[in-house]
Amino acid sequence: MGMPLDQMIVWDPDALWGGLEPEAVQRARIVLWKGHCSVHERFSVKQIEAVRRQRPGVRVIVHPEVAWEVVQAADDSGSTEYIIKQVTDSPDGSIWAVGTEIHLVNRLAHALQPGKTVLSLDQFGCLCSTMFRVSPNHLLWVLEGLLEGQVHNRIVVPDDQKAWTRVALDRMLSIH
Repeated sequence: MGMPLDQMIVWDPDALWGGLEPEAVQRARIVLWKGHCSVHERFSVKQIEAVRRQRPGVRVIVHPEVAWEVVQAADDSGSTEYIIKQVTDSPDGSIWAVGTEIHLVNRLAHALQPGKTVLSLDQFGCLCSTMFRVSPNHLLWVLEGLLEGQVHNRIVVPDDQKAWTRVALDRMLSIH
């Protein structure tokens, strides 16, 4: 989003008050949660160096959840939607190494015209077991349950957290 790093802080859920001073929280534009995505942790600068040796002219694009040094070593980074747009809109003959979940990489590789090459930055694949559970048959199960008056996988937010939870969700959804 082009925001300078000095306007972001990291909240550590295992530390008292997130490990932060109140003044730091007040100055920050974004408070990041100290967490990780197991898929995006797999990507490395060494993988980028290797794909550049193997595929001259390759463009490397990664999801911003990868390590900072990987983002810096890549040619570009952005959201899933951004990655799809950049690769789809690229000229014929383009070669892309994509640093994100393997199913997205495979969908891009199969959906594009034969004039483009799309490969995973991680040669061993990087399946996200959580995302893999979101499938048409599971969606159908949830929707059929709703028709029958059953709610599967209900998320319950405690009353004392609902107001700020709504604010956070509204803010996330307004960013585009």
